[in-house]
Amino acid sequence: MTRRVLRIATVGVIFTALSCALNAATVNDDPASTIRSALTQWREDFNARRAAHICDLFAPDLRYDFYGAPERTYPMLCARLHQALADPAQSLRYDLTIKEIIVSGDLAIVRLTWRSIVTKDGKQESNDETGLDVFGRQPDGSWKIIRYIAYPEKD
Repeated sequence: MTRRVLRIATVGVIFTALSCALNAATVNDDPASTIRSALTQWREDFNARRAAHICDLFAPDLRYDFYGAPERTYPMLCARLHQALADPAQSLRYDLTIKEIIVSGDLAIVRLTWRSIVTKDGKQESNDETGLDVFGRQPDGSWKIIRYIAYPEKD
């Protein structure tokens, strides 16, 4: 009887420890890692032309500036992203280099470089754009881009 109780207790402890370990692995309290993962996932979704969630990285109140262009908003960005993904005449891919992530409370900034690689009519062209993304923690706990600035790198 004592052995049986001991086995049941041991199995209970193992299941409890396993459950805690799995929860620790899935709940990420490190905002920098969460943001890095979100950026990487966005790049993967874009490159695979998965349009369903292509705007999920951005907050609805997004404002952004790109070198020489007027300020733009979330609806404008989403329309441009969907248009780019729907164009069968060109292939557009992105590579990403994250230089730095700084988190302070419910805000984070990311210094990064995006490399766009466009293939159209058999010709390939790449451009590097340096940017600064400002992420805000959303009410649901997710991190989304609320502001960004970007500009082309000079040779």
